[in-house]
Formats: sequence, C-alpha cells, structure tokens
Amino acid sequence: MSLLATYRCIGTAAGPLVEAYLARRLRQGKEDAERLPERRGQASLPRPDGALVWLHAASVGEAASALILIDRLLAARPGLQVLVTTGTVTSAGLLRDRLPPAARHQFVPVDRPDWVAAFLDHWRPDLALWVESELWPALIAATAARGIPMVLVNARMSDRSARRWGMLPGLARAVLGRFDLCLARNTEQAERFRALGARKVEVTGNLKFAAAPLPAAPAAQEALHTAIGGRPFWLAASTHDGEEQAAIETHRRLAPQHPDLLTIIVPRHPQRGAAVAALAEEAGLPAARRSLEALPTPACAVYVADTLGEMGLFFGLTGQRDGIVFVGGSLTPRGGHNPLEPAHFGCAILHGPDMRNNLEMAEALAEAGAALTVATADALPGAVESLFAAPAERRRLAGAASQVAQAHANVLDRAMAALAPFLDRLPA
Repeated sequence: MSLLATYRCIGTAAGPLVEAYLARRLRQGKEDAERLPERRGQASLPRPDGALVWLHAASVGEAASALILIDRLLAARPGLQVLVTTGTVTSAGLLRDRLPPAARHQFVPVDRPDWVAAFLDHWRPDLALWVESELWPALIAATAARGIPMVLVNARMSDRSARRWGMLPGLARAVLGRFDLCLARNTEQAERFRALGARKVEVTGNLKFAAAPLPAAPAAQEALHTAIGGRPFWLAASTHDGEEQAAIETHRRLAPQHPDLLTIIVPRHPQRGAAVAALAEEAGLPAARRSLEALPTPACAVYVADTLGEMGLFFGLTGQRDGIVFVGGSLTPRGGHNPLEPAHFGCAILHGPDMRNNLEMAEALAEAGAALTVATADALPGAVESLFAAPAERRRLAGAASQVAQAHANVLDRAMAALAPFLDRLPA
C-alpha cells in the first residue's frame, strides 16, 4: 500500500479523533460554530452556475495576497465564478469584507476522504489554484482523480517543511506530482519543488509583491487623524506576544523626551486586544481599544487596534507623516509579516531579524536601503528614538520603501500569462 493510500485510510479511521480536534478548536475560538459543517465538507452556499475556479489559501497572509489575483481572474474571464477556501476564522473575516461579488468563501474541509468527497461533489470546480504551500494529500489526490486541473500558485516551502516532505519522498511525489503546474516565487523555491516531485515548475515571482495597497475607509481615517492631531506617534503592526511588551517598553523609554507620544499597537490576533491593553495599564500607560469603539484621547498613551481589516487605515495614517512602522512577527520566531504592506504607503520600516516567511521582500527592502533591522527587543527603543530624531532619514526610508513597492508590478502579469492556458480551457 502506498503512503498516500495509507494516509487516506488513517484519515477515514480517525473519525472520532478528528471530531475531538474540531471540538477543541471550537472551544479555543479557532472555528466558527455556525459554519462548522463546512469543515466536514457540507457546503453552506449553493454552487453558482458556469465555470468555477476554486482557490485555496491557508490563512490571512495567503488570502490577502490572493485577492489581487482573484480580481485579475474575474477581469480576464467575464462571468467567471470563484470559490475561496481557508482554514482560519481570521481569514474568513478578512475575505467577508473584501471579496468581490463573483467570489464566495467556505472553510476548507478537514482532510478526511469522505468529507473531501462531499466538498468536491457539491462544488465541482473547473480549475483549482492552491496558494503557497498548504498541501492536504487527500484533498489533492481526490481533486486530481476527478480530472480537475491544479496549479500551485506563489509556491513557497520553508526549509523545515521541505525537510519533512523529504523524509517521505514517495508521499511528496504523490502529492506534488499531481499538480499540472507549479508557479514558484524564485529559482531556489523552484528547485526545491522540483526535487520533491513537482513535474512542471516556472518562476513567476512573489504575488505578495503585486498586492494592491490595503484599503482604508476615508471617514475612519479622518476621525483617527482628528483624534491624534499633531501628536507624535509610531505603529507596531501585526505584533505577537513579546513584541507588545517591547513596544510598551519603547513608549516608556521615549516618553520623557516625547511626553505626548502615542504608541499604536495592532496585534496580529485581535482577540488578544484585552491582554495587550492590560499590559499597557500594568506599565502605567493609559490604553484604549478600538474594538470598544474608542478613539485615542489626549490622555491615551497606547492605542490597541484590535479589529480586523483596518491595517490599511493605520499604515495610511502613518505614511502621511513618513512615520515609523515596526513589522511584527520578526522579533519572536514567527518568520515576520509582510513588510511590503507598509511600503505601499511610504512608511519608515523597522523589523526584527526573523523575516524568513517574507525573505524576498525583506531582502529587496534591505538592498534599496528601505528598511532597518532591529536585532533584539532591547534595541527597539533606540531604533525608534533615532528615527524620531532624524526626520530626513525617515523621509529617505519612506521614499525608498515606496519605490520598492512600485517596482514589482509585473509579478501578477507573469502569473496570469502562466495561467492563461488553463483559463482558456474553462467551459463557457
């Protein structure tokens, strides 16, 4: 019996364990109770008429980078319908607000053969696009068995994941070999996928370079701009545990020189907003939370932006002043979040040393002198203070970052050219 067949047998036999897994995630707030049947392959929406492209993205980052691709797909093929699947509640919230009318979201089914079959029976996609590297063997095998063309888009695999797949070369070939085409971010990633069994690989670049600037509601931006007024402020974006403490300590260190300083913290997971505000209060810094519909008053030292889909609002506000943005997930071992998002708005960018998940972007910014690396949490206060003290350097960093963001507009064109033969074969 092949490894893939063994995997599917285990998935079938492990029904009670899978249900327990879903129940635990539900208790942790990682599943949507009303939409939990979608995780069992039971659709909550009807299949639309006509050609349907199914796009699977693991979570928020992949879903955000796929949005601009979805827009181009719909523009290239009038009448096309799109199904987007993800596996996290936060990505569902993002897509709910930003998907176009011809696209809809469902949670991806857990990788059990019967649940996968129910999902495919209902949706019957004409083309499947998988974003980056979340590879579910049963779902991939069942999709290929039905003759549905599959393309791996913006393909990326970390060193750790590559080593794990490399320990199971038969399973890796059985999974990656079922893709009709693999569009890799760069030549290094292309070689990695070829070595693991991908049959046809092309290099098209990183779709995250092509992502449009994040949206911002003008009314919300104006309200926030009025509330802040002329106060100096800086932004800690997409932060994780440990990085909020560093941001709060940065405020404490800078407050004597900047008594009206405002620190804005946008936690990566909004549900941590209360905990982040409590950290600030414990440090003697009055805090306000955006999820409670509060705006920063003059007495507020730390503003916790614990909402979804508003990052563009804060990047835009910061960019208006050539302001300072620290990109989170980089001082803790998380791989760093997308530094090109603030670059689109002309922000002066800081990030920690761990940017492996967005390495190409970090390297492009570094080569252009458009971002600074903060080696440790203890170094963050000094880095922020030095930029506050040097407005000319802030403007230079912000301008260089904006140029990097504008220089990669052709990534999406290359991806669409590679996908064109598959789109041409879609039914009318």
